[in-house]
Amino acid sequence: MIRLLLWISAMLVCASGAAAQDVTGDWQGTLHAGAADLHLILHITRAADGGLQATLDSVDQGANGIPVKTVTLQGAELKLDVAMVRGTYEGTVNKDATEISGTWSQGQPLPLTFKRAASPVDSGHKPAPPSDIDGAWLGTIDTGVFKLRVVFYIVNTVDGLTATMDSPDQGAKGIPTSSVRRKDSSLKIEVKSISGAFEGTISNDLNTIDGGWTQLGRSTPLVLTRMKDGSVPELRRPQNPVKPYPYHEEDVSYESKAQGVTLAATLTIPPGKGPFPAVLLICGSGPHDRDESLLGHKPFLVLSDYLTRHGIAVLRADKRGTAKSTGDYKTATTADFATDAEAGVAYLKARPEVNPHKIGLIGHSEGGVIAPIVAAKDPDVAFIVMMAGSGVRGDEILVAQGALIEAAMGKSAEDVEKDSATQRKLLNLVETEKDEAVRDKKMREEMAGRIPDAQIEATIQQLTSPWFRYFLSYDPAPTLRRVKCPVLAINGEKDLQVPPQQNLPAIRMALEEGGNKHFEIVELPGLNHLFQTAKTGAPSEYAGIEETMSPAAMKTIADWVLKQ
Repeated sequence: MIRLLLWISAMLVCASGAAAQDVTGDWQGTLHAGAADLHLILHITRAADGGLQATLDSVDQGANGIPVKTVTLQGAELKLDVAMVRGTYEGTVNKDATEISGTWSQGQPLPLTFKRAASPVDSGHKPAPPSDIDGAWLGTIDTGVFKLRVVFYIVNTVDGLTATMDSPDQGAKGIPTSSVRRKDSSLKIEVKSISGAFEGTISNDLNTIDGGWTQLGRSTPLVLTRMKDGSVPELRRPQNPVKPYPYHEEDVSYESKAQGVTLAATLTIPPGKGPFPAVLLICGSGPHDRDESLLGHKPFLVLSDYLTRHGIAVLRADKRGTAKSTGDYKTATTADFATDAEAGVAYLKARPEVNPHKIGLIGHSEGGVIAPIVAAKDPDVAFIVMMAGSGVRGDEILVAQGALIEAAMGKSAEDVEKDSATQRKLLNLVETEKDEAVRDKKMREEMAGRIPDAQIEATIQQLTSPWFRYFLSYDPAPTLRRVKCPVLAINGEKDLQVPPQQNLPAIRMALEEGGNKHFEIVELPGLNHLFQTAKTGAPSEYAGIEETMSPAAMKTIADWVLKQ
């Protein structure tokens, strides 16, 4: 179950545009980014050479004066390139030049309409001549579990330096900073929204800033390097499919009526005459989009492409409260996500291209827990694939997971056992102590001196969240005993997050006890939790591995599905 230790909320910083006739002035628009609405202001002025120039404000994020690299107006068509946040906007200006309708693209396209402001809008900082450190600065934070790239975009304004922050490997862009303070060669950037701060020393040649990153009381070295062209180097992901695809792709949406959630999704349909067998892909834990994007990888995009090319229709959706889906992710549990999966099955049944008698589920990690819940309830589910799904309770997995990852990081057996004992005590308090005040007090005492004080409250909040409490106590075995359809359970041999030696035998036992005779249990050699070919299986390797998903794993899944 993937829970990043360094968690950064993905906030979209947005760009805007103007067009036709005289488009100079201020424009206001609202970007509906998942569960959040971001209010934007675009300031367009005439440059000294007669061309257009612009800056962008994201009011809700406190990010003002974001420079627009280029402004292109041809007829009624306006194009903006906001290189600092790797975003673009294309819109059409109406005849009266009072409205621009178009699309903002920053990883994914979102509709965005701007309306001309009746009077000049002052949303904060105005641009000033660039300072000697204006621009993009790239560094890598080593959390001990993950290596995460971060980028600070520094801009000088009449009120002093401002900045925004990206975490490209987590898909988080335009995170507003609280303050940027410089004194001679010393620089400090605070990011209160994620309880983080960077402090460093600017080199004499103005090419590096050597310092450290502190978040929730934990510090790690961080060296920032100036990016000459302002763009983040793209990690090689050779398996990502390139359009045009040899199959039909359609953006769709459907209702999860039990809780009033609208799920945004992509349906891919093979070429030729249907109806086709179909699968619903179910993401692992965390606020994943439909591609299950993680650390620069898009596992479900790659898997969906492979399956569709092999004659299987695929539906994959943004989790509730994530990307374009509505609902509240923070209050949802695994049981809630199961109702969303049920809605996906119902949607597939209604599609004429899909054979309603050959609809299956493929779930990864937490999705491998959800798939049996749905299959045990809905007899129309024809088969399920559990990719690193669990066979034991969550509290058992977490202790094993923590020990394996710490050992892979080089901790001694003695230290690993001490940490495991502490983890067991904390989890036991969450599960058994009914008095919240007493529980939290005991948890603080248990963690005191072991982790930074600033991190203790965040840890308590995470361990006592609705999702986590459900996960700890949920035992998948009784549900697996009720699953009567064919089951494929696969794990990577080097999976340290859902260890195969702990979970595959438990899955086999539960299926056998339930009388299911149509299942296969497969441990794939050399693969990690994401089904990448790995050296150790440690999560710190995930981002650095070019391979998004092993072809052997995808072939195993496709071949088995086509047999059903």
